[in-house]
Amino acid sequence: MSAPVEKILAVQFKYLGDAVFITPALRALKEHWPAAELHVLVAAEVAPLLENLPWIQRVWALPRTRGRARLRDSLPFVRNLRSEHFSRVVDFGGNDRGSIMSFLSGAPIRLGPVSKKRLLQKFGYTQTVAVVTLPPSWVQHHLGLLAAWQIPPPQSLHLEISADPALATEAARLLPPGSILCHLGTSQPRKEWPPERWQEFYQLARAAGYHLVFSSGTNAREQALLTELKKLEPEVPVLSKTASLKLFLAVLKRAKAVVAGDTGPLHFAAGLGVPIVGLFATGDSLLKAAPIYSAAQVVRGGECFCDAKQLHSAICADDRPCIVGIRAEEVLARLQAVSPV
Repeated sequence: MSAPVEKILAVQFKYLGDAVFITPALRALKEHWPAAELHVLVAAEVAPLLENLPWIQRVWALPRTRGRARLRDSLPFVRNLRSEHFSRVVDFGGNDRGSIMSFLSGAPIRLGPVSKKRLLQKFGYTQTVAVVTLPPSWVQHHLGLLAAWQIPPPQSLHLEISADPALATEAARLLPPGSILCHLGTSQPRKEWPPERWQEFYQLARAAGYHLVFSSGTNAREQALLTELKKLEPEVPVLSKTASLKLFLAVLKRAKAVVAGDTGPLHFAAGLGVPIVGLFATGDSLLKAAPIYSAAQVVRGGECFCDAKQLHSAICADDRPCIVGIRAEEVLARLQAVSPV
């Protein structure tokens, strides 16, 4: 009788961009156990990032409401998850939701990172790795966690996601061919290049022969950045609001290049294989996200007052946020390097 196929569940309950950063670790799992079934458990809104990767057996999309566990509503989901009889689970996030779902999966081996082991982590994991022993860079952080299972790094550290090819026609109606997509918003204002800098970049890039289209997040604060840019430069093209993350990924896939701060769309584009220029200013961004990219893909701001003072507020405490120090000429030079006209 042949041995049963090993099933591995990878868990990540964090933000959209964080899901992209686990893909090198997911490939490491698949390369180490090529015959195993690899499943991934994420929040429902994150699932489109991973569901078109052919080497992932299944993406489990858990509906969630921030701040609420909704365990009763999740019982049918948990029953289906347990019926898979996973042999091992790795939770890359290490938060309460991840540790609970790791435990409920029923897997006998459950690995997770912990900063301070709480009761949920004691029940959730059978193996733990102290966060302070892991590298700060997200990609290396996740690979360091897998080292507890003696899993070596994958052959390549590149980020990897996939867009739905069925949406290519609809995406073509939204983004003209050869467009550079510039995404203004991020999750934190201190990581955002100001609209007046985008205006300067738009004028320089247009003079250099590029066609730029601007986008931002759907929340009111990020949409206000687009409104302010339009006041400064009324003729700038703005991407129409996309109906879903799936469609937005198809739009990103069409872009000639993507220019953005440390935010999900930048990392999505990199995972899709689109040339990128990332604007990184805070020490947090430079330590955690920027290391996956080459020097040609990154423009760095000045020294960050908030990081130096260990102020972790989303809003910079300095009158002149460090990202303002990035000059439009620098960004254009990077764009010309990664995606010539």
